[in-house]
Amino acid sequence: MRRLLIGMVTAVAVLLAGCSTRSDSNGATPEETGAAKASASADSTSPDFGTLKDVCGEGDTKPGTAQGVTDKEVKVGVFTDMGFTKNTEMVDAAKAFTSWCNENGGLNGRKLVPVIHDAKLTEVRQGMQQACKEDFALVGGGAALDGLAAKDRLNCLLPTFSAQSSLAPAIGSDLQVMSAGPYSEHFQYAGFYNWLLNEKFPSSAQDVGIISGDSPVTKTIAAQFKESIAALGGKVSYSDLYPANGVSDWTPYATAIKNKKVKGLVFMGDFTSLAKLEQALTSIGYAPDWIDSNSNSYNDNFVKLAGSALGTQHNYAELFATHPLETGSDSAAIKQVKELFEKYAPGKPVTYPALRAFSAWLLFTTSARDCEQLTRKCVYENALKVTDWTAGGIQAPYDVSKQDTPSKCYTIVEATPEGWKPADFKPDNGPYRCDAPVVKYKGDYGKPARLSDVGKSPADLK
Repeated sequence: MRRLLIGMVTAVAVLLAGCSTRSDSNGATPEETGAAKASASADSTSPDFGTLKDVCGEGDTKPGTAQGVTDKEVKVGVFTDMGFTKNTEMVDAAKAFTSWCNENGGLNGRKLVPVIHDAKLTEVRQGMQQACKEDFALVGGGAALDGLAAKDRLNCLLPTFSAQSSLAPAIGSDLQVMSAGPYSEHFQYAGFYNWLLNEKFPSSAQDVGIISGDSPVTKTIAAQFKESIAALGGKVSYSDLYPANGVSDWTPYATAIKNKKVKGLVFMGDFTSLAKLEQALTSIGYAPDWIDSNSNSYNDNFVKLAGSALGTQHNYAELFATHPLETGSDSAAIKQVKELFEKYAPGKPVTYPALRAFSAWLLFTTSARDCEQLTRKCVYENALKVTDWTAGGIQAPYDVSKQDTPSKCYTIVEATPEGWKPADFKPDNGPYRCDAPVVKYKGDYGKPARLSDVGKSPADLK
């Protein structure tokens, strides 16, 4: 998602100075180390994944005529910004999944071959143009500026099973299949904010503050939050921007938050900056009731950077309806992801985006598995028939057939000095709570790209 994009966009100026605000792929949660790794016991030699049966295996296939398909292999593109972020989680997930699948017979006997397209933040169109020349589909990846290449993708009729989607032209675009949000016309954090404003901290509802990086993208997202918070009965009473090239001293921002008596803070930026802001807040003796630190901070690095401030500041993040890593022992699918990372991507952490990537890979593979002849049209249409997708136990059920209908389920985690843990948000369906209200945008925040924009129609997909 879009909020993961925020930290990356605001870091562009930092990139020009020769460094990135996003750390390397060491963002494991505390459970990803030590005894928790040893506890994983899923069978990596089985073709089953969690509750999904026979995901990969040998099979009788008709000769392939689609681009990227031969009798022996299927080329699938994986987008990443690792050349900018230094974060390899999408590539690690692709390696772990395809290695496991291929060892179990592949996609009906065909080997899955991941083709990595490193967009490096600003080269997404170049990557898409290359993908259009060789890939059968895009699977399990994401690029922060994906919307810039949405029309390129549609022009070559390339389906995408993205792990995450960021910009308005890409979110909800044609030939895109998401295994769970985001949504082009709806606020994707409605359950989370309804809990914050109307249940957990009702006294904070009229005193919400927003701080975001100074860029056109973040300004748009901040406007969406302001509208949605109002729709849920809250009010944004304070907002501010911070320079894209970073802040040397966060004390003035912390002082402004205190003077404005902000009780709930929405932070839209990289978690390194948030950690510094929270240290400044703590040093002046002020703590809002809650801070939405967003899912970009859901890693051990944020916990280390924020340090003792987490004993005072109250951080929460929503993981959509994804199973928390900290309670992974409750899910055979989460345990299996961890085992596959240990075997095929040793030393690499399982992260929240990696779980999203696995969900996308599983949806693509099971949709393609059931095609008598492997075509883009068959895979895409099979995916849109799925109404209760759980990725074998990675997430709460999601109706894939309704791509812009928000899931009612959500998961909330809380940061503590000891690490992240599930928040006390009264889940009613395993680790999930499934009563999120529907909040539809009234403002115009951009439209998803359509086939008609490039002179094509669904009938052109073969």
